[in-house]
Amino acid sequence: MARGNPGAIALGPGILYIAVLATPEPADLVTAWSSVSANWLQLGYTDEGSTFNYSVNSETVEVAEELDPVRYALTSRELSVEFALAEITASNLKRALNGGTITTPGAGLVKFEPPLLGEEVRTMLGWESEDHTERWVYRQCLQVGNIGIQRRKGSAKATLGCEFRVEKPSSGTPFSALMSSPTRL
Repeated sequence: MARGNPGAIALGPGILYIAVLATPEPADLVTAWSSVSANWLQLGYTDEGSTFNYSVNSETVEVAEELDPVRYALTSRELSVEFALAEITASNLKRALNGGTITTPGAGLVKFEPPLLGEEVRTMLGWESEDHTERWVYRQCLQVGNIGIQRRKGSAKATLGCEFRVEKPSSGTPFSALMSSPTRL
C-alpha cells in the first residue's frame, strides 16, 4: 500500500527567469515563457539551484488569567529567492546589482556600469520545475544579498550570489504558484 504520491515529489534545480515589472504571467504549464512575453529571460546556470524562503514573525498575546498565550498576532512576513548565478556576464551583473548600464565601447568589448544609489530597478522572477509540473512567479523583487565573486584555483567556478527579497506589488499578492492537477493538488 502506497504511503504517499511519488508523482508529487519534486526533483531538480528547475529553470529561473527574470522580467521587468508588470510582465504578463504564465496562465498554464505548457506555453513557453517567451511566448507569454518576450520579457521573460532565462537566468542561465546556477551553482546549486535556487531556494524559496518564506518566514512569518509573530508576537504572543497574553492575559493575566492564562499561562499560555491566548493568540498569536502576525507582525511581518519575509519572502526571498536565493541562488548563485554561475554565468559571469554583463547581463547577470546588471541583474545582480539591480540595474546599471551595459555598453559596447569597441569591437569585442562589453562594459558594465552599476546603477547609482537610488536608481535600483525592481524585477519579477519566475521559476519552472524540470518536469514542467510547477511554475512560480514572484511579482516584485529586489536583490539585497551581498555579492562576493571568489576567484579560486582549479575547477572552483566564480558565481554571483543573489538574494532577491520579494516585496508586496502595487496590486495582488507577492507571488503565485501554478501546479499540475491532480498530481500536486
